[in-house]
Amino acid sequence: MPVFIDQMMRKVEISSSPMRIISLVPSQTELLYDLGLNNEVVGITKFCIHPQHWLKEKTIVGGTKQLNIEKIASLKPDLIIGNKEENSRAEIEVLMQQYPVWMSDINNLEEALQMIESIANITQTSQQGNQLITNIKLEFELLPQANPSKKRIAYFIWNKPMMVAGKDNFINHILSRLGFENAFENQLNSPQISYRYPQITSTELAAAKPDTIYLSSEPFPFKDKHIEQFKAICPFAEIKIVDGEMFSWYGSRLSLAPAYFKTLIA
Repeated sequence: MPVFIDQMMRKVEISSSPMRIISLVPSQTELLYDLGLNNEVVGITKFCIHPQHWLKEKTIVGGTKQLNIEKIASLKPDLIIGNKEENSRAEIEVLMQQYPVWMSDINNLEEALQMIESIANITQTSQQGNQLITNIKLEFELLPQANPSKKRIAYFIWNKPMMVAGKDNFINHILSRLGFENAFENQLNSPQISYRYPQITSTELAAAKPDTIYLSSEPFPFKDKHIEQFKAICPFAEIKIVDGEMFSWYGSRLSLAPAYFKTLIA
C-alpha cells in the first residue's frame, strides 16, 4: 500500500483509493465534502455540522474528544482523519493500532494548505484540491491589511472561565495575517495553563487594554447578551461577536473567510 506522511511526521499506510473514510474534525469533514467524497465518507462526529445533511446521512461516531470506538469499528474504516489539537491523544492512539489514521497539525495558513493538498492526494481528488488551494491563496492575497497602528484584539473562545487565543495557534496566525496585534499572544501563565489558549481573569483583561474584544461563536456560543459582561470590564473597548468558523476552520471554509474578514477590517 502507498505510504503517506501526516503532519505529525508519521508514516501511514493507506489504500490507494480509500472507500470508507471517517472524519473526526468538523473543518476537515467539510473539506471532504467539497472534494466530492460523499460516497466515501461513512462516519463523522456530532460537531461536523457542514454539510448539515451529513448529520442525518452519515454515522455519528461521538464527539471530537469522546469517540465511540465500537461504532468506529463497526464501520470498518480504511482511513480515519484526525487532528492533534481537536482529538484525544489516548483515543487516537487506540485507533492507530487498528486503522490507518492520518493526523493534521495546523497552526498557520501554510500548514492548512498542506493539509488540503495531502488529503486531496490521499483521496485521489487532486484536481479539486489544487483548485481549492489556488482560490484560497488568491483570496488571501487580495485581503487588505488592517490599520498599520496594529489594533489590539482580545479573542475569546470560552467564558467562565474566560479563555483567549494565545500564541502558536491558527487563530493567532489569522489575527496577525489581518494586521492585528493579539493582546494575549505573549501572556505568561502557570505551567498548568496552556499558553496557546490561556485562562485569564477580569483583572488581566482590563490590564491588557484591548482596543477590540472578539467574542467567538464557537466553541463557546457567545451571544449579544454577553457583550455587557465584557463592557463592564473594558468600557472603552469595541466588542463584537465574530464567526468562529471563519477564524478557526482550516479546511475548505478558508475560501469563504477572506470576504468575511474584509467586513471586520472595514
